[in-house]
Amino acid sequence: MQKIPQLNSKEILTAIFVLVLFIAAGYVSQLYQAQLDSLINLGGLLGMLFYVFITIIAVVIAPVSTLPLLPIAVALWGNIAGALLSISGWTIGSLIAYRLAQTYGRSFVGKVIDMERAQAVSEVITGKNPFWAVVFLRMVIPVDILSYALGLFVTMSIPSYTLATLIGVTPFAFVFAYAASLPLPYQIGVVLLASIIAVLGYMRIRHIAGHVPPKPN
Repeated sequence: MQKIPQLNSKEILTAIFVLVLFIAAGYVSQLYQAQLDSLINLGGLLGMLFYVFITIIAVVIAPVSTLPLLPIAVALWGNIAGALLSISGWTIGSLIAYRLAQTYGRSFVGKVIDMERAQAVSEVITGKNPFWAVVFLRMVIPVDILSYALGLFVTMSIPSYTLATLIGVTPFAFVFAYAASLPLPYQIGVVLLASIIAVLGYMRIRHIAGHVPPKPN
């Protein structure tokens, strides 16, 4: 069994950069709300489809994050629509990544994500029913990394995997969607709280992984 590595400085700085971009995008979106409202074509169905497409591509081509685009989606289509569009993109993208990992195996996945981390994360999911483990992991592990790890090391049915993904990504999608429309100080507070929860969750996963018995050869 492999121990899940600690977050390195590059990963921490990347996460901070993404969150700062999210806050900045939320501030700018509110500042130019009137101008965004005037972009009728961009805010229509075609714009929604384009946003979902970009989100899917970002998940499949890890580790690009579209979180900073969420405030713009919220400004264009509202909190609920912005959250639902993000959930759609993350779920479809994760399903594609899952199937790619199943189809092309280690040689392909190793070019996209860190194999050591992927295998270690997958070993947390033990037992005959990994459903709720996947739900929990979805809340604290980036969608792209977990999707490839699950496709490579864990066997789940497509319906079960899809439902677990939907449940797992939904809470933070709505949290960040509503945070994007809050005043700047509240945005910062929500982002900090969400970050603390994610870090605590990751630490919990590392703890669980450290107590999972090795798999028999």
